[in-house]
Amino acid sequence: MTDSPQASPAVTIYTDGACRGNPGPGGWGAVLKSGPHEKTLKGFEAETTNNRMELMAAIMALRELKRPCRVELWTDSQYLRKGITEWIHGWQKRGWKTAAKQPVKNAELWRALLAESERHQVAWHWVKGHSGHPGNERADSLANEAIDAAQAVDQGD
Repeated sequence: MTDSPQASPAVTIYTDGACRGNPGPGGWGAVLKSGPHEKTLKGFEAETTNNRMELMAAIMALRELKRPCRVELWTDSQYLRKGITEWIHGWQKRGWKTAAKQPVKNAELWRALLAESERHQVAWHWVKGHSGHPGNERADSLANEAIDAAQAVDQGD
């Protein structure tokens, strides 16, 4: 099957989150690739968790897409991949409660991720972190650059 001009663009996204301490200062990074085009994104939060940064990377990457796309999203976070592909359906049915009837952690981010992902056709993939996968390593570097830059500003560098 060939892509027609009306077909949804194909985009590959690599995401990662990082946190120094958990909780602590955190960053997220994303690499978006479509054909010859590439875009990188990164962000920082002063007091956060690694899981929140993993979610933010995916949310912000999908939000960056201006029209519906076919997306291959790669993450080293099983929390992110399993959360969006498996757990979220039960959370919704239970009114954003876990099976143990506790509030879902990061529910506002899960809702945002669900809204962003529903705009696209997303295939969620897991890659082992820090295993030399170029896209994952680049996203990790972006997340850490965001933390480094924010901490340099805080220290007056």
